[in-house]
Amino acid sequence: MSLVDYRRKREFSKTREPAPGRAAAHGKRAIFVVQLHHASRRHYDFRLQVGNVLKSWAVPKGPSYDPAVKRMAVEVEDHPLAYAGFEGEIPKGQYGGGHVARFDQGYWSTEGDAEAQLAKGHLRFELFGDKLKGGWHLVRSGKPGRQVQWLLFKDRDGHAGTLEADDLLGDVTKAPAEDVKRAGAGKPAKARKTSAPPAKARRKRDWSKRALQLPGAKKARFRGGFFAPQLARLGDAPPQGPEWLHELKWDGYRLLVAVVDGKARLYSRNALDWTPKLPEIVAAVEALKLDSAALDGELIAGRGTKDDFNLLQATLAGEKNASLSLVLFDLLHLDGVDVSAAPLAARKALLEAVLGTPPPHLAYSSHIAGEGERAWQLAREQGFEGIVSKRADRAHHTGRSPEWRKTKHVLADEFAVVGYTAPKGSRVGIGALLLAAPEGRGWRYVGRMGSGFGDALLLQLAKRLGEGRREPTARVDVPDPELRRARWVAPEIVVEAFYRGIGGNGLLRQASLKAVRSDKSASDLRDSDRAPARAASEGRAMNATEAADDIAITHPERVVFPEDGIRKQDIADYYRAMARWLLPEIAGRPLSIVRCPQGAGRPCFFQKHHGAGMRHVDSVRLREESGEQEDYLVVRDEAALMELVQFNALEFHPWGAKADAPELADRLVFDLDPGPDVPWKEVVAAARTVRARLAELHLESWLRTSGGKGLHVVVPLRPACPWEQAKAFAHGFADALAASEPLKFLATASKRLRKGRIFVDYLRNGRGATSVASFSLRARPGAPVAMPLRWEELGRLKSAAQFTLRNAPARMRRLRAHPWEGIDKVKQDLSWLDARS
Repeated sequence: MSLVDYRRKREFSKTREPAPGRAAAHGKRAIFVVQLHHASRRHYDFRLQVGNVLKSWAVPKGPSYDPAVKRMAVEVEDHPLAYAGFEGEIPKGQYGGGHVARFDQGYWSTEGDAEAQLAKGHLRFELFGDKLKGGWHLVRSGKPGRQVQWLLFKDRDGHAGTLEADDLLGDVTKAPAEDVKRAGAGKPAKARKTSAPPAKARRKRDWSKRALQLPGAKKARFRGGFFAPQLARLGDAPPQGPEWLHELKWDGYRLLVAVVDGKARLYSRNALDWTPKLPEIVAAVEALKLDSAALDGELIAGRGTKDDFNLLQATLAGEKNASLSLVLFDLLHLDGVDVSAAPLAARKALLEAVLGTPPPHLAYSSHIAGEGERAWQLAREQGFEGIVSKRADRAHHTGRSPEWRKTKHVLADEFAVVGYTAPKGSRVGIGALLLAAPEGRGWRYVGRMGSGFGDALLLQLAKRLGEGRREPTARVDVPDPELRRARWVAPEIVVEAFYRGIGGNGLLRQASLKAVRSDKSASDLRDSDRAPARAASEGRAMNATEAADDIAITHPERVVFPEDGIRKQDIADYYRAMARWLLPEIAGRPLSIVRCPQGAGRPCFFQKHHGAGMRHVDSVRLREESGEQEDYLVVRDEAALMELVQFNALEFHPWGAKADAPELADRLVFDLDPGPDVPWKEVVAAARTVRARLAELHLESWLRTSGGKGLHVVVPLRPACPWEQAKAFAHGFADALAASEPLKFLATASKRLRKGRIFVDYLRNGRGATSVASFSLRARPGAPVAMPLRWEELGRLKSAAQFTLRNAPARMRRLRAHPWEGIDKVKQDLSWLDARS
């Protein structure tokens, strides 16, 4: 597919239509868009995403919901994906000159290969838009040529009716009056319908009476939201006995469905809201006509076999257009009745009755009772990865349980990516991924995986993994010279790998990629028997403080500061106690954190990008020096703070700018970093000197211990100023200070020159640079704290590490006011620099 014709027909210096750019992964499901085009002849432009372009047809009279009406559709040149968002005027005299308005848009799917169907001349597809829904056909009506004509018509399904596109216009167009009159086909504009016809609905039933007949069922209000699923343990063979029922192991993504007041919401296993990306599943669930329900299932493409998983991933990424279905296998709540305590067999029987003849995109997961070996063999014959065996007589339990067991035919498991090797030959991006499995408090290297990748995925992974570092992030017990040249990263990305056994050295044999599991985080692998935290859905919606309290701290006994006996639970307790003080320092700012998964005495690492498994932490997309866009961490509330603590964050380093204004500096920090032989009293004197010099420039400043060796002098800016101006001032100030007292100060970072002097570190005052936040711990012996001070306290200060996790909370409880009271109210800026120049 090519955009040569699209480019050839347009002068982009004269039209606002998007120029073709380099083809990029769309990252979302395949879209469709219909635009009303008032050109020389009014028509509808019907466009379907196929790969990285929009295949396009001009439909003079627009789509019709009547299956008997076949509309002419003239195939035109492919358009770039960005054209889906285009509206407005194309200048007269330009190709297609006239007004363009968006009529409808959404996702679309088809069974089979879209390009192959188009080549054969008959594309059967389904639309999930606001106005256009259900099945449709495009049939070629003539031989391929310069202008290929097709017929567009509606399938005979529950959405079929008599409406025409013009009946659905509403206020879509701002066309000239004569065009509106022509479009109305004799109908007043106010009388036009503005939404698609509803699908034929099934009869609404009251299921509560039948639900109450289940053992253990009770009346209860379901408030919706995410609820924790039951998980299976891996076994070597199917369990035996009549008390077990055996289902196919569907190869897809776990989906939890919450229905409240007839409206459905979809959640992934790690509580991400998938409702917007799966409109067909939402519509199918709502077609069941339930008042309230909690359903559990697996989202699949095709038949849901192991070979279909890549198709599912490609469809969700917009690379394919497969039809998706939700296979349901459990029911926990139904129309005001909690049935989670009922035996699974009874819950499934009720679920099967509710589904009846399932609407499109829903299916029931049937089972075989008591014959595990037979179920396992049938799964192998039909191409499934294995089976899931469940106790038929047991109630629902959240978390992993021996009452649910999975048995696989193919050796496959999930691992964390802890590094990569360099590409060789014609390979792009990376050579092989280095994999690790959880081991105690850390990770154990289990081998490399270099097959199963396409070039696009290799480049994507290389971008996500970054430069890495030389020190291993997992325990390595094998002599492998190649690993000495590898780059190592923090365990965040999860992959699922096929392999052919484990060698005597403990490494995977012939590992190949099955999938990158974006629905899972490395923390999901660490303790497979740990019950998940209590879900927010168990009651009313939680506020940020309640959500923070609800975050489970795993491995609270882990010692983080070995010399001081400080545990992970102590870290969590400290940040809970100090949240009211720390949050104003970091909330709403791009943030870097220092994570220490193995404790402060082992290698730690900086992280600035948003990672998998973060539910409460927000992000902001920012441009980096390389020109790439990345999602930076942003903390908004206590829940996000405690989630990062659960991720083993010890230190918090914010930008001197807000996330909603990242190009404007609102704080400067001068870090006074003394050489090893500089007495503490000289550091104190240096801080006073910096304060005095700033005061001469009419700039008020505040003081903070660094938690290390030196002190920070902080200058707020209201209004904020561009980073270029802030950096120039900070550099000039440090140079001037070093020039005036060269025996005390220097403005270069060279440690060789630092003997007997204090480095005035101005480098923290550039876009993307950070400095430690007030009240943040430091990953140093003693668990010191970066503590804000009143200037009057400086004379009594003994060292930059005087305040620690042990005494900092007590200090803040004693104070009547914040040591930096008034810092957010002062009005001062660097505008005088422009006046001076």
